[in-house]
Amino acid sequence: MSEVQERFHRMKDLPSTHLLGTGTAMCSGCGGLEALHEIYDVLGEKTVFVNAAGCMTLLSVYPFTPFRGSWLYTAMASATAGAQGIRDALDILKQKKQITEEEDLEVVTLTGDGAAYGMGMASTSGAMERDLDFIYICYDNEGYGNTGQQYSGATPHAAKTATSKGARGFAGYKKDLFSIWTAHKPTYVATVIGSEPLDLARKIEKARNLTGPRMIIALAPCPTGWDYDPKLTVEIGKLAVKTGIWPLKEYIDGEVVHTKVPRQRVPVEEYLKLQGRFRHLFEPERNDALLEELQAKVDNYWEGVS
Repeated sequence: MSEVQERFHRMKDLPSTHLLGTGTAMCSGCGGLEALHEIYDVLGEKTVFVNAAGCMTLLSVYPFTPFRGSWLYTAMASATAGAQGIRDALDILKQKKQITEEEDLEVVTLTGDGAAYGMGMASTSGAMERDLDFIYICYDNEGYGNTGQQYSGATPHAAKTATSKGARGFAGYKKDLFSIWTAHKPTYVATVIGSEPLDLARKIEKARNLTGPRMIIALAPCPTGWDYDPKLTVEIGKLAVKTGIWPLKEYIDGEVVHTKVPRQRVPVEEYLKLQGRFRHLFEPERNDALLEELQAKVDNYWEGVS
């Protein structure tokens, strides 16, 4: 086990207040910040973050950021274009011997699900087709969190959002971004969550040591958007894995491997009932039909997974 993995192993059972960054304008208990904090601990200072407009924009107040590397802010659809420009510039500087390999930076795109699942998907597809050497991190809080939690392409079925307030919640279904990305055959794709820091550390270390498009989707529990007490962020994250709602997996060398299989899954409703966005499934009357539909969807996914 590496030094980074040992550190995360010690951290894995700490409450969220020990894992989240401080001194920022982020919401208390932010699952996206929890994951990003852990990712940055692995990647280190030799990074340049290309940040699409979204929640994490609040980390940076010009000309300052909490990162010791570099930071570029872009519009929602433009982060991968910005990453391409930076990567090309760094490669030209190396070719001209104006910087050394030791001075080179890891180019990291950072977006929310609004950009990753929607507005920025076309440019991201193009970046993977061009075999761009970058790490792409999506913090997925399952809605447009920075503008009031409207539904996005990542919103799960039946969740209530600012723009899906009917009795059954969101009528659509969450896009399978993992499969969309793996269809491009990039170098690496992985799902992570901050409440499973050892799994996260292993995957980020693996991505760091590869080249080409390396794509990371981090489920980001959101106290304000999902309507729960911020102290429950780690518990909700762990339940996302234990119920099987958020499969931890990776794609490499053309194969998909599940890195943590919940052999005895917790019922899905244990995850749902902690979140106000699913309260309508339990009160004023329990909606057994919809709960059974959500459970069946998870069961069907795991059927046959070894």
